[in-house]
Amino acid sequence: MKDEVWVVDDDQSLRWVVQKALELAGFVPRAFSDAESCLAALGDERPAVLVTDVRMKGQDGIRLLQQVRALADAPPVIVVTAHSDFDAAVTAYEAGAFEYLPKPFDIDELTALVGRAAASRKSAPAAPPERELPTLLGEAPAMQEVFRAVGRLSRTSMTVLITGESGTGKELIARALHRHSPRAKAPFVALNTAAIPTDLLESELFGHERGAFTGATAQRRGRFEQADGGTLFLDEIGDMPMGLQTRLLRVLAEGEFYRVGGAEPVTVDTRVIAATHQALEALVAQGVFREDLYHRLNVVRIRIPALRERSQDIGLMAEFFLKEAAREMNVPLKRLTPEVIARLTQHRWPGNVRELRNLCRRLTALAPGRELHLADLRDELGEKGSNSIPGDEPAAADWTAALRVWARAELKAGRKAVGVKAIERAEAALIDAALEHTEGAKAEAAEALGWGRNTLSRKLPRK
Repeated sequence: MKDEVWVVDDDQSLRWVVQKALELAGFVPRAFSDAESCLAALGDERPAVLVTDVRMKGQDGIRLLQQVRALADAPPVIVVTAHSDFDAAVTAYEAGAFEYLPKPFDIDELTALVGRAAASRKSAPAAPPERELPTLLGEAPAMQEVFRAVGRLSRTSMTVLITGESGTGKELIARALHRHSPRAKAPFVALNTAAIPTDLLESELFGHERGAFTGATAQRRGRFEQADGGTLFLDEIGDMPMGLQTRLLRVLAEGEFYRVGGAEPVTVDTRVIAATHQALEALVAQGVFREDLYHRLNVVRIRIPALRERSQDIGLMAEFFLKEAAREMNVPLKRLTPEVIARLTQHRWPGNVRELRNLCRRLTALAPGRELHLADLRDELGEKGSNSIPGDEPAAADWTAALRVWARAELKAGRKAVGVKAIERAEAALIDAALEHTEGAKAEAAEALGWGRNTLSRKLPRK
C-alpha cells in the first residue's frame, strides 16, 4: 500500500508541483490550503508524512507542527518556508520537525526527505522550551546549514568545533547551541584563550588553591568549575599552548583535573564548544596542536561562512543593525537607498559581520540626514571620490547578488517597471564595456556581445 503524504500550503501552484512530484515518486498526495482544514482531517486519519509551509493565511505552520506532534501516532512533519531564518529553523526542530527545508528547494530533495520520513515514524514529540532566541539572521544557503546544525544538536550535549573567519559570529552560534541544549539552565562561560597570557591561562581554566603561587591569597574556581553542568566556550583554541592542550585533553577524556597547586582531583560535567579562525589540521601537521585533542574537539564541526559568501544577507543584516543602533542611541532610524545596498553587497567585508555592525553604528551616529547615500560610505569603506575600492573589486558572481538586492529595494519602495529599468541599465553597462574593450569599433563590440550590428545600433540611443 502506497504511503499517503499530506501537503499544506496556501500557494496553489506550489501544491500542484509538489503533488505531481510525490505521485511520480510513488506516494499518494493530498493537499490542503490551510492548517485548519488539515487539522480537521487529522481527527479521523493519519498520513505517513505531513509537509507544511510556515507562513500561511490563518494558523501558521509552526503552530500546526506543534499540534500535530502532540497527537497520538503523530506523523513526521517536514517544514518548508520561503522565509528562512534562524528562528524558524530552530523553532521547527525544537517543535519536533523531521526536517526543515528552505525555499526554493530541489523537488528531488523534498521527495527523498519524504521517503526517509515515511520510513522512520519513531520520533517522539518534543516540547519546545520557552527560551529567548538569539539574534541570528540569514537567508543564504550556507547560513541555513548552520541553522539546521544548531537545530539538530538541540537535544544533545556533544562537543562542537566552530570554524570561521574572525568576526563571523562564532560566539553567537556557541551561545545558540547552549541555549537550545539540555544544559540551557546552567551557566554558559566564555573564554578567549588568545587574550589570556600563557602564565595565567592555566589558573584561568582550572583554578588554583590558596598559596599555589605569589598572590594566590584564596582558592579560586576556574572556568571549568564555573561552567559545571553547563557549557564552556573556548574561543581561538588554536592559540592554546601545547602544555595546556595536554591538560584540556585529560578533562575531555576523563572529566576531571587538578587546580593549580591542588592535590585532590576535581570532577566536572562541562560541555566544551571550541572555536578557531585557524585551520587546525594545518597546526596538527606543523606539530603545534595535538592530533588527539583535535579529534576530541572535532566531534561535530560547524563552519560559519564569511559575509562575502552570503552577500544576499547583507541588506537584511544592515537594516537590522541600523535599527539596533538607532534604538540604542535613541536617534531616528537611518534608511538604506538601493545604491547603498548594492554597494554594501559588493564590498568584500574582511571584518565580516563585526565590520558590518560597526559600520552601521558609525553611520547611525555620524551620517547626516535620514537616508544613507553613496557619499556617506566613501570615507567609511576607504573610498575617495569613486565608487570602487582598490583591492576590493567584487567577485565575478557578485553582480547577481547585488542585482537581487537592488530589485528587492526597488520593489519594496513600490517602484514600477523594475525589470525594464534593470535591463536598460544592464544593456547600457554592457555596451559601455564592449565599446571600451574594442576602442569604439561597433562591429567588434556587437560581435563580442553576441548581437548583430543593427541590434547594437538600435540600443545605443538608450545609453
